[in-house]
Amino acid sequence: MAQREQWGSRTGFVLAAVGSAIGLGNIWRFPYTAAENGGGAFFIPYLFALITAGIPILILEFGIGHKLRGSAPLSLAKINRKYEWLGWWQVLVCFFIAVYYVVIIAWAISFVGFSFTQAWGDAPSDFFFGEFLALSDSPFDLGGFRTGILIPLLLAWGVTFTALYSGVKGGIEKANKILMPVLFIMTVLMAIRGVTLPGAAEGLNYMFQPDFSRILDYKIWTAAYGQIFFSLSIAFAIMIAYSSYLPKKSDIVNNAFMTAFINCGFSLLAAFAVFGVVGHMALKQGAPVAEVAGGGGVGMAFITFPAAISTLGSMAPLFGVLFFLSLTFAGLSSLISINEAAIAAFMDKFSMPRKKAVLIYTAVAGTCSLVFATGAGLYILDIVDHFINSFGIVFSGLLEVILIGWLFNLKTIQDHVNPISELKVGAWWPIMVKIVTPIVLGYMAIMNLVGDIKEPYGGYPADALFWMGWFVMIIVIVGGVLLSTLKWKDEQSVSKEVE
Repeated sequence: MAQREQWGSRTGFVLAAVGSAIGLGNIWRFPYTAAENGGGAFFIPYLFALITAGIPILILEFGIGHKLRGSAPLSLAKINRKYEWLGWWQVLVCFFIAVYYVVIIAWAISFVGFSFTQAWGDAPSDFFFGEFLALSDSPFDLGGFRTGILIPLLLAWGVTFTALYSGVKGGIEKANKILMPVLFIMTVLMAIRGVTLPGAAEGLNYMFQPDFSRILDYKIWTAAYGQIFFSLSIAFAIMIAYSSYLPKKSDIVNNAFMTAFINCGFSLLAAFAVFGVVGHMALKQGAPVAEVAGGGGVGMAFITFPAAISTLGSMAPLFGVLFFLSLTFAGLSSLISINEAAIAAFMDKFSMPRKKAVLIYTAVAGTCSLVFATGAGLYILDIVDHFINSFGIVFSGLLEVILIGWLFNLKTIQDHVNPISELKVGAWWPIMVKIVTPIVLGYMAIMNLVGDIKEPYGGYPADALFWMGWFVMIIVIVGGVLLSTLKWKDEQSVSKEVE
């Protein structure tokens, strides 16, 4: 078997892992989630979730990838051939995320250009849904391609392809050494400007003022675990693949703590920038912050924030460019990692050279992503994203901690990471992996499933939810099983027994 690629430095790995963890959700999802779930009080369950689930699973996945030197399917197959299907489940989750995530990056690229003239005018909602997306009437009415989305989408794929094609050290690491420092600098500049605007204090109070009366509300704890789980890129193959490229003597535990805390620190930094500007907008409009904040996600990024940017006068173009470039850079670093997790799996399974694997994979994923550049793109994205996050990732994480935590001797991972790590994992770690995380994820998984059965998501037609939601999950699960039945090209690569 050919020698596995390696990161050029520890910094390169940490930046790549952080680049994967820091994505669009850190900028648009975290601030709103905190504000809506008890403000400052939210940080108690958030930190608890980080310590009990985020860091323990990062250590687990870093340890698995580093010890077994493989992508998720290869590593899980080395643990037990019967577990390989779960690795492919996670790879297919990555594939579906990649094909819709790229279009949001394309929107951000377009809005960098719009920021110079504030092309959204006085009605950013009408501009986004009507003029820019030109939304069709239903998920099945594609309505043709939108050139303003298609061109930046191809550009995003071009950058991603170049990083992946150039390899771990020469492409992915180099890309993150540029993307991540620039992203941090831009976000610091936005945060400084945001907190110094008139009205910023009101916006920050809205987000950070603690409401301890809600601390016992289970919804806040579920939201905290959900935010940690989704923002750290755990349970969908990425961190296992990335850690498989680490040199043999690498500080696994420290790397996990660094990745987790840098990711969370960035989320806080972005929150200062976002709610400082939103507070200023509320002051200008003479409206409560809660009213102008809108919702998290797409609405926050492409409607609320453009409206807020327009209140900044001569600073509006600069702030707009900084914000949407930040979204672009955060998105690209995550998109590269999402695709690498899948490409690594196909390289391992079929002993395929990197360049061939990247060419085939990006051609297929890029073609599939074109549907999101049509008039129905937002509808399809919304449905696929909901099902992949609510079921694909949550159930994958639940199965991972059950299979590895209960049916495999966790001590072998602990014995592997402790001798090479400055910080040691003790008895707390298996308790978190085997007991706390499965309980929380199990609860989330059941509640998500019951919620979707009781009330169809988003008011979409049943046939749209089936073909774009439930059927996608069928592809993920059945596809994972079918891929695991294919023979390994290099049988010796998977025959190694776990000690």
